[in-house]
Amino acid sequence: GNGYAQYASLRQGLAIAQDTLLPVTAKAGAEFGLHPNLSAIHPLFSAGRMGILANVGVLFRPTTREEYRNRATPIPTNLFSHSDQQQQWQTGDFDHFRGTGWGGRTADEIAYMNAPSKFPTSVSLSGNPILLAGSETKPATLQAGSTVTLTGSGGTAFRAERDATLQEIIQIDSGLTMIQRAGESLQDGIDIGKLIQTATAAAPPLATVFPNTGLGRQLSDIAKLIGVRSGLGMRRQIFFASLGGWDTHANQLATHVGLLPQLAEAIAAFYQATEELGVANSVTTFTESEFGRTMQPSAGGGTDHAWGSHHFLFGGAVKGADVYGVYPNLALGGPDDAGSRGSYIPTTSLDQYGATLARWFGVPPASLDSIFPNLANFAVRDLGFLG
Repeated sequence: GNGYAQYASLRQGLAIAQDTLLPVTAKAGAEFGLHPNLSAIHPLFSAGRMGILANVGVLFRPTTREEYRNRATPIPTNLFSHSDQQQQWQTGDFDHFRGTGWGGRTADEIAYMNAPSKFPTSVSLSGNPILLAGSETKPATLQAGSTVTLTGSGGTAFRAERDATLQEIIQIDSGLTMIQRAGESLQDGIDIGKLIQTATAAAPPLATVFPNTGLGRQLSDIAKLIGVRSGLGMRRQIFFASLGGWDTHANQLATHVGLLPQLAEAIAAFYQATEELGVANSVTTFTESEFGRTMQPSAGGGTDHAWGSHHFLFGGAVKGADVYGVYPNLALGGPDDAGSRGSYIPTTSLDQYGATLARWFGVPPASLDSIFPNLANFAVRDLGFLG
């Protein structure tokens, strides 16, 4: 239709052929299309297990093109910088840094639900993201596909002596703060590994087959941890996984052909695993990324850093088969463009997105403003995509 014609005109050589797009229709009737390499998740949309949230980004308050261009409202610091926007997306702090993430602050609020378990509420399978850092809670960081115990630990008298010696070293009071903290972290890691090993020892293997990709392995391990939640004493958990490589300043079409199937196939397997485990209605998977890309291509068949971006939601609690938020006017230099190349000003804020997830997760409404510092500037506090 006319919408595709406008898109194709603006996207030029990066436009995806209309007859290859996977149709997605919002309940209000608006028609969209997914990239053909997202075929693994397309059935989840029509099945009501997937929703799309349009044009999300870091905002202080609702912002118009005129306000942005005249600097008549606070603007995220270093708006088009990867590192700054990654930090802002994960912390919710658009102009300062307080050292915690909104996932960690959420964990602080609901960690009491897991008492008396000693297992961390938050777990990362991809590094140590600021998203999961709380004031009162600390995340566990695991390496996907690896063992969770010390190599050479336990099983023989010699190994038992080695374990005892390590414990003595950890408990030495060196008087040096950094060494003490390192020892505490090592002890935490050993304890967490033992908890996982005990919980998983008798757990039956999952029948769901995950792709042997980086994201596939991360989500496979997350599914296994969810499967042993009772043994770990967990009632609420937050997990983090990631897939990089999306900074497509050139060669975007070929890059997406490689990345999009990895994303879709891993998420589809993960959703299938939640069905197998009987927890599909209790697990919500959502995407986040620092920013979208310009609608207008750059030289070399790529795109440049932009602002608002669209995100996927999966799970039995998602009111799926719908597109939420306000899709932007695509006109270059139009009312939703921050500049002249299709860098769209978000029509939904990160705070609204995160608050909707946190409220479903069990955070009391009165606590949401302390987790999401700009939420009070938006009239809509729940976007309605979770039931």
